[in-house]
Amino acid sequence: MPGLFDPVTVGKWTLNNRIVMAPMTRNRATADGVPTDIMATYYGQRATAGLIITEGVQPSAAGQGYMNSPGLHTFQQIEGWRRVADAVHSRGGRIVAQLMHAGRIGHPDNKRGAETVAPSALAFPGDIFTPNGPRPHPTPRALRTDEIPAIVEEFALAARAALDAGLDGVELHAANGYLPHQFLAPTTNERTDAHGGTARARARFVIEVAEALAETIGSERVGIRISPGINLHGALENDPAETAATYQAMIDALAPMGLAYLHTIGDPTSPLLKDLTTRFGGPRIVSNGWDPVTDATIARGLVETGQADLAAVGRAFIANPDLVRRWQDNSPLNQPDATTFYGGDHRGYTDYPTLTDA
Repeated sequence: MPGLFDPVTVGKWTLNNRIVMAPMTRNRATADGVPTDIMATYYGQRATAGLIITEGVQPSAAGQGYMNSPGLHTFQQIEGWRRVADAVHSRGGRIVAQLMHAGRIGHPDNKRGAETVAPSALAFPGDIFTPNGPRPHPTPRALRTDEIPAIVEEFALAARAALDAGLDGVELHAANGYLPHQFLAPTTNERTDAHGGTARARARFVIEVAEALAETIGSERVGIRISPGINLHGALENDPAETAATYQAMIDALAPMGLAYLHTIGDPTSPLLKDLTTRFGGPRIVSNGWDPVTDATIARGLVETGQADLAAVGRAFIANPDLVRRWQDNSPLNQPDATTFYGGDHRGYTDYPTLTDA
């Protein structure tokens, strides 16, 4: 079996190793969603990853969920991402933008008054942090059937913007309770039109977005992330048979497209994920989840046992910009400071030392 540090071809790209920097929200963009210079530094520092998947990037103003998250729908945002892409490419890395429409997970205070939309008018319980402090999630407006093609087009335009910015491709975030996942989960999708009511209908939105992305930038530059049964942000999938039917319908439609990769969250040996990755038939990126934290032993095990073609790594990359070298050399790791994960300046973001610094 291949090793963690062996090269691999994924879609359009030949990657130097099988370690993927997982998408992680860091909230360092401007209030207008423009990537900043320290974001370019941050991603550039981590360019030795085989592939970097950016934090969630909203394809439209309405798609923004959190404060200071970056977008890909204005000229200024594209120029900001160009600086990020240049920083990564100058160090020999590859980077794709994770397109994330937050759907009902958001608040107008975080997106300059833009409305919150979702498959159904079901509010997510609890508060979201805003510039004015914690605020309850508003009840979203249910998208009309005739509005859905425009949302699909927003994803396609953002994918085109990603390539215009020099990024290598995109990942469709269809996981963790955000808009595409809200269509997939019966607890967040009460529609009775062509986008709800049956397993195939709930899968339709994700299929339509994937088709639009593939047609716009080429399927070999498009990946997709899924989290069946993970049950985050109220997108609950508690009926195993119904969950399997929905995701099987989705993957069966995606497989002929020849997408670059399937990125799964959860135990890759579970019967459902084994079935879905077999149906997909292409490269597999695996994130084993949040507990335990993915370390070198777990990442090696995923690849060397054939459970994954690439291993997604999150928190270890936050504190170790040179994580690949540290794992190769069995060197000690910096420990991440959780108080600086979200928002702020360079502290806890670009100031973690490398082995060379030490």
